[in-house]
Amino acid sequence: MSLGIKAAVLVENHPYDVAGFQHMLNSFTGCACYVQPVDLFVRDDINNMNYDTVLWYSMNWDPPAEDSPLDKYMRLRLGTTRQGIMLLHHALLSFQKWELFTRVSGVRERGADGLFQYHQDQEVRTFVVGEHPITAGITDFTVTDETYTIGEPLESGNTPVLRTDNATSIKTIAWTRQYGESRVFCYASGHDNKVYASESFRRVVRNGLLWTAGLL
Repeated sequence: MSLGIKAAVLVENHPYDVAGFQHMLNSFTGCACYVQPVDLFVRDDINNMNYDTVLWYSMNWDPPAEDSPLDKYMRLRLGTTRQGIMLLHHALLSFQKWELFTRVSGVRERGADGLFQYHQDQEVRTFVVGEHPITAGITDFTVTDETYTIGEPLESGNTPVLRTDNATSIKTIAWTRQYGESRVFCYASGHDNKVYASESFRRVVRNGLLWTAGLL
């Protein structure tokens, strides 16, 4: 029996509810998720391009050292095939001064220059924007989650799919874009098990993985 898509799930430099997160990943039908540190993933030249999509749940503050394995992967491999890219929650804060990651994420102000704030245990009313395969069949929903004050995702090529009216959050909290050959889905929610346990949140994350992998 086919496992469906294979997703690499990258973690590093940020604590999270490991058990709750893994339980959510295990609930995704048609998607086998393999959690691993960023450093091991980028060093695995034999296998790292064999995943259908890559979910970034890491937070790497500074641009990688020149010619390091991470630098080489980001410059030479990321976006060169149809391997999908998904940035979840604190992954959006990565590489704050790196233009390459601005082009990947579609948001320029990712926490630098005193803009960044976070607010835990917020009621995040979430509204579906337009029609998109990631949100097909999903109606507006509310979760309890950590919100971010960062720049709005205003880079050219972004398509908003979810918004919120929470005053402590960016207003567009999920969007899609293209980076090279790769579909990209960015979603600012996803702090801990309060939101992992939401059926609507799970459906968005699963659909995001399938869409970036080209199956939706």
